[in-house]
Amino acid sequence: MRLGRQRESSNVEDRRRSRARGGRSIGIGTILMVLAALYFGIDPSMVLNMGQGMSQQSQQQAEPIPENDEMAKFVSKVLGSTEDTWGKIFKNSGHNYPAPKLVLFRGRTQTACGAGQAAMGPFYCPADSKVYIDLSFYDEMKNRFNAPGDFAQAYVIAHEVGHHIQNLMGTSDQVQQARRSARNEAEANQYSVRLELQADCYAGVWAHHADGANRILEAGDVEEAMRAAAAIGDDALQKQAQGYAVPDSFTHGTSEQRKRWFNQGLTVGDVNKCDTFSAARV
Repeated sequence: MRLGRQRESSNVEDRRRSRARGGRSIGIGTILMVLAALYFGIDPSMVLNMGQGMSQQSQQQAEPIPENDEMAKFVSKVLGSTEDTWGKIFKNSGHNYPAPKLVLFRGRTQTACGAGQAAMGPFYCPADSKVYIDLSFYDEMKNRFNAPGDFAQAYVIAHEVGHHIQNLMGTSDQVQQARRSARNEAEANQYSVRLELQADCYAGVWAHHADGANRILEAGDVEEAMRAAAAIGDDALQKQAQGYAVPDSFTHGTSEQRKRWFNQGLTVGDVNKCDTFSAARV
């Protein structure tokens, strides 16, 4: 992935040196426990607020990214690329793009949605319009999920930014209302699946435009993203954890669905082609 000349975003908060102790490492059991609400960004308040009983941290101050921290600078450049892409898309439709902030933390941190933990994986909090990530998650992608590579890492950020787009467009609120009105849990989960797949498609839209503007993609990059999408499909995660999948409990989509919708955005680069809610086949 070529990001050499990409500017770094000014919307990164580095809280890693003011971390609270007691954070946990990421495990499959924990990921499955929070998958319905958190793992890739759907309204984390449902689970994050469970952590409110923990001792509250003092307000954490963001610090500049160290000059020798290549991973943090990579994340900052990816965020900058999403800002450039979505800024142009919004401008072309006559709107301004209020970019999200991205918070780097270790172990545990406070959010407007409650107490965030590394065990939850990357997530987006709509209450403060911030993406949260503990960079140790990328080690999990490589070692546990067999999804290494810089473009796979960029896909994770672009997916969470996709949830920010949904928040700006009011889609997230509509889905939450629909979930509350659903006849049963399986139906409510289908709304969540469509929301997550749309965020995957938006990640593809970002990649399409970023590559068109700056030729960021190199040989093998798309395959990296596809491996990552496949690794975090509900069916793959459930089979890895318990040996079988329960489709009615899916909240993020299967490996095949996640790959297909990311590729849809990547191929056409059109936000209007990411309407997973009207699609007859998700």
